[in-house]
Amino acid sequence: MTDIQSMANAIRFLALDTILNAGEGHQGVPLGMAEIAATLYANHLKAAPADPLWPDRDRVVLSNGHGSTLLYSLLHLAGYDAVSLDALKTFRRLGSTCAGHPEIEQHAGIEITTGLLGQGIACAVGMAVAEARLNAEFGGDLVDHRTWAFVGDGCLQEGVGQEAVSLAGHLRLGKLTFLWDDNHITDDGDTLLSISEDVPARFRAAGWHVQELDGHDIAAVDAALAAAKDDPRPSLLACRTTIARGLPRLQGQRGGHSAPLTPQDRVEACTELDWSAGSFEVPEAVRADWAQAMQRAATDHGDWQQRRAGHAERADFDRWISGALPDDWAGTANRLRAQAALEPRATILSSGDVCDALAEALPETLVLCADLEAPTNHKRGRHALTAQDRSGSYVHCGVREHLMGAMTDGIAAHGGLRPVNVTYLAFADYERPAMRMAALMGLPGLFVFSHDSIGVGSNGPTHQPVEILASYRAMPNFRVFRPADAIETAEAWEICMESRRTPALLALSKQEALPVRRDGSRNLSRRGAYVLPGHEGARDVTLLATGTEVALAVEARALLAKEGIRAAVVSMPCWELFDEQDAAYQSDVLGTAPRVGVEAAMEFGWQRWLDRGDAFVGMTGFGASDRTEALYRHFGITAERIAEEARGLLGR
Repeated sequence: MTDIQSMANAIRFLALDTILNAGEGHQGVPLGMAEIAATLYANHLKAAPADPLWPDRDRVVLSNGHGSTLLYSLLHLAGYDAVSLDALKTFRRLGSTCAGHPEIEQHAGIEITTGLLGQGIACAVGMAVAEARLNAEFGGDLVDHRTWAFVGDGCLQEGVGQEAVSLAGHLRLGKLTFLWDDNHITDDGDTLLSISEDVPARFRAAGWHVQELDGHDIAAVDAALAAAKDDPRPSLLACRTTIARGLPRLQGQRGGHSAPLTPQDRVEACTELDWSAGSFEVPEAVRADWAQAMQRAATDHGDWQQRRAGHAERADFDRWISGALPDDWAGTANRLRAQAALEPRATILSSGDVCDALAEALPETLVLCADLEAPTNHKRGRHALTAQDRSGSYVHCGVREHLMGAMTDGIAAHGGLRPVNVTYLAFADYERPAMRMAALMGLPGLFVFSHDSIGVGSNGPTHQPVEILASYRAMPNFRVFRPADAIETAEAWEICMESRRTPALLALSKQEALPVRRDGSRNLSRRGAYVLPGHEGARDVTLLATGTEVALAVEARALLAKEGIRAAVVSMPCWELFDEQDAAYQSDVLGTAPRVGVEAAMEFGWQRWLDRGDAFVGMTGFGASDRTEALYRHFGITAERIAEEARGLLGR
């Protein structure tokens, strides 16, 4: 019979040895949650270490990511080749699979980067939503797995944690289970320093199945895990634990979290836990128990492979899971551009046109929206995913942007779906941690934002995100698109759907955008910036613009032409793509003439494209409250002002 207690102690000592070898780390989580983790893996987890990317595997999220040696020890003992003893010995070293906080390396069993506290459990909600949607599409023969999250006090105290608890309960995500390390200790000391509420009651109020138990009682943990699997609600296992259990000097103390360890601590732990194996040694009997535990899941894996081989929907399932586009994608993209509106139309509406058209062409798209169905206009013919109907392709996330951003990451990391996150650009800072994580992990989340500038109008400066574009353009492996009209909006969507390793932000207008293009036969946005038709040959000045201001630049070009001044207009929908182009193309587009940059945002960042002495027409501070036209006049973002700046550069 499997000795789960010895399996748990193997976790403890591998974690201790890893931390001692590195000279730093967080021992509280792996020592405190060892019995919980060992019981999960021994009797309940569905995973196949020999095929770590198996689509129907359970997802395990270490939300309290500082306790990374818990996950690394688990993965090593479970048999994931990438987490070898040598890998454990390089913990926290450059290039190691075993980073200080787990990064996404799904081939090694590391499902997702949990980032800042609270992001992990929010990502786990996204994973559970993805499983529910795919299960509804392809049935339980191909999709029937669970999401487990190891959770600490910090995850639940962060505001995003409450958003996660609330929506998961509302959607009755019954295959989602949180394993809470309820050790009553945070960095500062006892949790009573800062919290006195009844946390399990909060989950009960949100519609969760809640069990409170001793996290070191293996029989109790096993029974609770079984009960969680049988309940149709999401489950919280509130596991009362002792931080750093097994270390006499630190267990149950504030220092158990991450106080520096000494070799004597290991000696005393060996006595406390009756462990005699040497450093980085695992007794053969214990290894055999781990191997036996994982063999159960290997049987599940083999059965699944047989079902998939003969499944009528195998081709569609394989395409969705791989992230590949349909064979007729080129034709679809051409139609999207050809059907783009040629009359004034807000780019958020044009984006909705594309999203609606893709509901059939790319049924794996899943739209998440934060209680803004009408003004963002990305639902239309889609029906909602609910607790009663998992087949919907639209999720009403409520006013929960923090959660929605992280859910986007969880869905993308899960695989099989293309998440589209929709809200106002002023709320992008609520989603910044998740967007940064998406960039860091190379997840292709699409973050669609309306109300991109002072064009919001009389809602006032709180809703006018004049500084946000610059901040996201500074983020590595992240693309910011600010399309000028309907054609560029369709082009941006096309590029984003084709990208598998880079997330993107679409900054879209509430106000009407005048068309600056009539021909969408080629995707000109693909190179990030291009010279608009209407000017050929030598130029006296170059007008660079993004978004709705491109139309103002076109109008300014006409004003200058009346004076014999030859102006070229360059639309720059995506700086990051333009920055990837070769020097010759960049030189052809930018030219050598003086330049005027135009954007209803801050100048910060424009120095990349403007030389010293060039001009910028845009914002120098926050916006104000009035109608769109009045604000553009008030802040001097007009065709007349652009023309005036151009004349000044030419000394006229």
